[in-house]
Amino acid sequence: MAEADDAGSPLISRRAQRGVLFAMCLALILVVASVSALNLALPDLAVDLGADNTALTWIADGYTVALAALVLPLGAIGDRYGRKKILIVGTMVFGVGSLAASFADTTSALIGWRVVMGIGAAMIMPGTLSTITATFPPEQRNRGVAIWSGFAAAGAIIGMLAAGSLLERWGWQSIFITSAAVAAVAAVAAALLSPETRDEARHRFDVVGAVATSVAVGTLVFAIIEGNDQGWNTVPVLLAAAVCIAGFTVYAIQGLRTQHPLLDPHLFGLPGFRAGAVVVLTQFMAIFGFFFVGLQYLQLILDYSPLTAAVALIPVAAVVLPTAALTPRLVSVIGLKLVMVIGLLLIAGGLVVVSRLTPDSGYPPFLLGLIVAGLGIGLASSTGTSAIVGSLSQNKQGVASAMNDTTREVGSAIGIAVMGSVFSSQYSEHLPDLSRLPEPAATAVRDSA
Repeated sequence: MAEADDAGSPLISRRAQRGVLFAMCLALILVVASVSALNLALPDLAVDLGADNTALTWIADGYTVALAALVLPLGAIGDRYGRKKILIVGTMVFGVGSLAASFADTTSALIGWRVVMGIGAAMIMPGTLSTITATFPPEQRNRGVAIWSGFAAAGAIIGMLAAGSLLERWGWQSIFITSAAVAAVAAVAAALLSPETRDEARHRFDVVGAVATSVAVGTLVFAIIEGNDQGWNTVPVLLAAAVCIAGFTVYAIQGLRTQHPLLDPHLFGLPGFRAGAVVVLTQFMAIFGFFFVGLQYLQLILDYSPLTAAVALIPVAAVVLPTAALTPRLVSVIGLKLVMVIGLLLIAGGLVVVSRLTPDSGYPPFLLGLIVAGLGIGLASSTGTSAIVGSLSQNKQGVASAMNDTTREVGSAIGIAVMGSVFSSQYSEHLPDLSRLPEPAATAVRDSA
């Protein structure tokens, strides 16, 4: 296909636009589904690999941390050298990491390969949105962003449904093998259906900003996860917190001093950019934190099978996709800001309903919370992304996409880390008296925390 650059108007047909949407949304689903799919396998991983709650949190979050830490610098590299090229290389890295993860026989090996998958995902993710915004004309861009946002939100459910179906017949390894196969298909689709887009303005790459932001995000999540396990006042946790603060400080200073920063701190002075970033960050903290514990509630408390647990979450996708598609029309009537606020309030309301569940509540109250939160996700996801994208000019769409992806993945990583820590802490505090158990059995129960 012909190349498109961010400086000019993309000249591709409606049919070609549909091809771009298919290829980019397939790659997007691959990335997003891998955040949530493994949550269904956590009970099996705890048994097969002898993983405690902290290890399970790292298995789930190792991928997300790598994705969150690297999506901004790798997005900038894609803007410079070609988003299509970087995306295709990313699918290869992702596929290799996923296939290797299927052979992991220790928690450390699995966490390591999940990190490799996260690196590949960080190469894929930024190019999905920025390719759409660079190839769609302004009058159709909101539609493209809304469809992208809908699949970004529904991708988590799609991943869990696929994982649940696989776990009904095979082990957790099948999730990784399937992901590797989908990565191969996504690479072919991107190669055949999407144009090469890049930022034609060549600037010096901000190495200092890239390293500072990556280190800051990684140490932030490390401190949250390990703070509960090792203690909040232990040396490793305090050191990680200090490095995190230093990293963000270096990023801010470097960004204000250099002419072409990785992410210009001045952009946060734009109301739309700032509001969109906050909306995307907070909603994904809530969503993926909920998925981490909600699936374990369905499996361990309600005794659902992996597939049944995944099916129980379908109402979210069933509500999110049509709501996201209708959001641009609603925005034209009541305004972007009000739609964002309503979306966040609905997410909060749905999670309040879920937070009141007890072991005897059953599924109906859970379903009510899902539907209410799903409406909010559909509204907030597309409007938050549109606020970020719409606040920047056409030649800054790579930056807009990278910021959207970064806030999504940082929010997901923090949400999983926080809920994993809370889950582990509550589990430890509510263990029964173990004094009557044989010491080996009592030790095993304590270690499971």
